[in-house]
Amino acid sequence: MKGSLIILSFFAVGLIGGIYNIFPQWMLNDDLTTYALFGLMFLVGISIGSDKAAFYILRKMNFKIFLVPTTVIVGSLLGTALISLMLSDINVKEGMAVGAGFGYYSLSSIFISEISGKELGVVALLSNIFREIITLLAVPILVKYFGKLAGIASGGATAMDTTLPIIVKFTGKEYGIIAIFSGIVLTILVPMLIILILEVL
Repeated sequence: MKGSLIILSFFAVGLIGGIYNIFPQWMLNDDLTTYALFGLMFLVGISIGSDKAAFYILRKMNFKIFLVPTTVIVGSLLGTALISLMLSDINVKEGMAVGAGFGYYSLSSIFISEISGKELGVVALLSNIFREIITLLAVPILVKYFGKLAGIASGGATAMDTTLPIIVKFTGKEYGIIAIFSGIVLTILVPMLIILILEVL
């Protein structure tokens, strides 16, 4: 819980500072966040690579590792389909398409905007941004009450990058490789699933 509050505090300070233009102009450069992410990924890579237990778990799981992204897909699509039934402005297909973003807000919102219009694209953007933020805040709670894979599942596609550091911190280095694998699979499937749901089904 303490870790979540610290993350939320940093986010809140950044948000307020951005709204009121408190920070210098160089801090508003999009490249800065990209470089920070690169740095985090580098450090996480070193941490996981130096831990032999991580590769032992990967070998032990074998094909079972595919169950992680598979259950994320089923859970995300089923959950958003059920929620869409309670909304008057979004049908089941549109709800599932939003869920198929798996937290990858930039790519999913572009695809959905092109196929179904900007209004649904904005819904996809915000929904998937919230998924990422909630994961960053809730991983400690999810891991404590639902197990280590719950933190990975919550991250969706972001488990391979932006939410990976917090996932590794609370699940252990050995689960870092599982998170990266699941995130990569989901990232690859995002555009395919969105097109399948909106244009084929």
